[in-house]
Amino acid sequence: MEGGCTCRAVRYRLKAKPLFVHCCHCRWCQRETGSAFVLNALIETNHIELLAGEPVVVDTPTASGKGQQISRCPHCRVGLWSAYAGAGPKFRFVRIGTLDDPDACPPQIHIFTESKQPWVILPEGTPAVPQYYDREKYWSKESLARRRTVLGGDEAPSGK
Repeated sequence: MEGGCTCRAVRYRLKAKPLFVHCCHCRWCQRETGSAFVLNALIETNHIELLAGEPVVVDTPTASGKGQQISRCPHCRVGLWSAYAGAGPKFRFVRIGTLDDPDACPPQIHIFTESKQPWVILPEGTPAVPQYYDREKYWSKESLARRRTVLGGDEAPSGK
């Protein structure tokens, strides 16, 4: 899968399928994106290949107080992916809307639904949780194994 910013100065390729895709409805994500939610594909950092350009990293506060780093195009300023302190430098949360084919990554779960906009109707059949989720319950065995491989036994949380 390939993607990039609006002006096409930064282009990237995902060299593997995402570990997991979530739709976050927290108020912080609403504010940061200017939308009702954000769709993120969690993937190992080493599976993101830059094809053109170099994003700039913007330190951004989060509700946890740990912050996140949003990689943005230096020209059009579109956010391409985030790195959260809780997930560490080995993982990125790619913004699905920056993919050339965003339809290829529908959400596997809706999170922080306790603060979703009241007019957003969640689809039946897709899990939804009031806050964050238990990855052992929702991730595939393959994704859990990939995560363990990257962490090498270091069980840092993968979230905000």
